[in-house]
Amino acid sequence: MTAPTSDAILARMMALHPKIIDLTLDRMWRLLEALGNPQNDLPPVIHIAGTNGKGSTQAMIRAGLEAAGKDVHAYTSPHLARFHERIRLSGELIAEDALTEVLDECYAANGGGNITYFEITTAAALLAFARTPADYTLLEVGLGGRLDATNVVAKPALSIITPVSVDHQQYLGETLAEIAGEKAGIIKRGVPCIVGPQEEAGLEVIEARAARLGAPVLAYGQQWHIGQEAGRMVYQDERGLLDLPLPNLPGAHQVMNAGAALAALRHLGVSNEACEAAVTGAYWPARMQRLRTGPLVDLAGAADLWLDGGHNPAAGEAIAALLAEAPDRPTHLICGMLNTKDIGGYLRPLAAHARSLHAVSIPGEAATLPASETAKAARAAGLEAVESPDVAHALADIVAQDPHARVLICGSLYLAGVVLRENS
Repeated sequence: MTAPTSDAILARMMALHPKIIDLTLDRMWRLLEALGNPQNDLPPVIHIAGTNGKGSTQAMIRAGLEAAGKDVHAYTSPHLARFHERIRLSGELIAEDALTEVLDECYAANGGGNITYFEITTAAALLAFARTPADYTLLEVGLGGRLDATNVVAKPALSIITPVSVDHQQYLGETLAEIAGEKAGIIKRGVPCIVGPQEEAGLEVIEARAARLGAPVLAYGQQWHIGQEAGRMVYQDERGLLDLPLPNLPGAHQVMNAGAALAALRHLGVSNEACEAAVTGAYWPARMQRLRTGPLVDLAGAADLWLDGGHNPAAGEAIAALLAEAPDRPTHLICGMLNTKDIGGYLRPLAAHARSLHAVSIPGEAATLPASETAKAARAAGLEAVESPDVAHALADIVAQDPHARVLICGSLYLAGVVLRENS
């Protein structure tokens, strides 16, 4: 009999709970106990929460630590093309046999009990991390923080909270303060917390929790500062000033993400050279990623093809700011979103910077917003919009009318994953 593949085990795991998201830690504690509590045997943990910028910040921290000669585990979600992207063991994506082994072990230890897909796969990642030597473990929160499946480490080395904005209200609360309270749930007693740029209502909540727990806060605008000067990036904290190149991840928002990463790296004591490598060597797909090869690029011809997975109003504003500074070139959007997102809030900032939008449904995604609804929302935001059956048809239509356009595929990490698979 052929041994099951990781895909087969993951498909089984999807059926272990009727809901995709059900925030509680009870099931996680039960499974971790059955596995021998691997969360207690991890290399020093850097735990990252926030609404926007978690993945980019993690990528920069990893690049900096690896430049300093450190072995680094990293956990992120969701994946784009393959599940293996979520688990990086000592610098390398987890191998198929290793992934299959830990998934199978977690499935057996769970004993058929109710548990969400994210919870059981997070347990598998923790098991893999505990069994593989490394210097650091980077854990990215999946949703929220307080009740997220990653929030099981009693004493991380460092907590990080990237910018918090309104998103996932059905799970985290209606107000910014409520959402910030959920994100701040990762703060642990006495553990330093790096805090990225925040609105005042969110910062007050974060600082209040940190104060109750005696957790030192290293906050943007207080303990550290960052900005652009003469095409460079200047970072400053109590240790002094760093004059660095701009991040290789494009956009003003990535300067702020770089600031949080640098604050973390400086706290950990890495060299100035490693700090520079953090901002020049980080790679994070589907964050204003220029696609340069593949079938979709061939189809685009002379047009520039870009991909971004941002999906909330803050992401829309960040992309709009980047487009405002980009070379003058007509921009057309290909957009697909989930039905749980604030599509109007996402599209309104983009309307002033795009000539048209081609709406698509996300293939294979039950929660996709139908293309007709995306097009309707785009028109309401002031964009000329049409529906397309898929990304390839939309792209062909755009380049037929505007061969030298800038084309941005956007609106969802799930759509980005489809695009990366199709374009490989």
